[in-house]
Amino acid sequence: MSNPLVRKLERYVHLPEADRLCLAGSIGPERMVAARTDIIHEGDDPRAVNVILDGWACRYRQFANGRRQIVSLLLPGDLCDPHIFLLDEMDHTIGAITPVLLGQISGPALQAAVARSPQLDLAFHREALATAAIQREWTVSLGSRTGIERLAHLFCELHARLSAIGLADGQTCPMPITQNDLGDAMGQTSVHINRTLQELRGMGLITLRSRRLTIHNPAALARLAHFDVAYLHLTAENNRPVARQA
Repeated sequence: MSNPLVRKLERYVHLPEADRLCLAGSIGPERMVAARTDIIHEGDDPRAVNVILDGWACRYRQFANGRRQIVSLLLPGDLCDPHIFLLDEMDHTIGAITPVLLGQISGPALQAAVARSPQLDLAFHREALATAAIQREWTVSLGSRTGIERLAHLFCELHARLSAIGLADGQTCPMPITQNDLGDAMGQTSVHINRTLQELRGMGLITLRSRRLTIHNPAALARLAHFDVAYLHLTAENNRPVARQA
């Protein structure tokens, strides 16, 4: 299977073979990061762009008293911010949720690649804009969606993102995050998350078993969540927009 970063970027812009090879070749030596360990800490000097090649990670902020807020989930193919190397220090922590296979692209290598290729430059810009759009939807969820709508929306989003890079099997996709993780992302307790999961199951909308999520009625779940896939800004392989879930 091709590099997940290449697969992801190709959902925004068609990349010539030379660009795909250049991008894959720019990723430095890979390393494994154990589950529940930090990849890079708040305050560290971000000298390179981290790329999730396999596994799940998250961005989070943590208070001195241990309270944690997950602000985004990082899936295979996701960059831990393509411009992070321009900063003097990290303003958040990135932690592995599962074992993560991590690659790195140096700042100069990334700058050289986009300078050579207008298509790569466009792809990275579209990726950054899509990431910002995802962040806006998370803000909307925390501010305006009810508890059940938040969780339904997250499930719709994660399924769509995993489908885009070939990691969903029909309406079933990996879901290795715990109820505590979901609570930290949704601004709720794990007890509240457990009740919401039971409610979604009782409505016949989902099954969550053995770290796999199955969405039984995608249209109904999308309606419940007020989910419109358009904000992910994905394009199908034929460069036509992916059909919206209504």
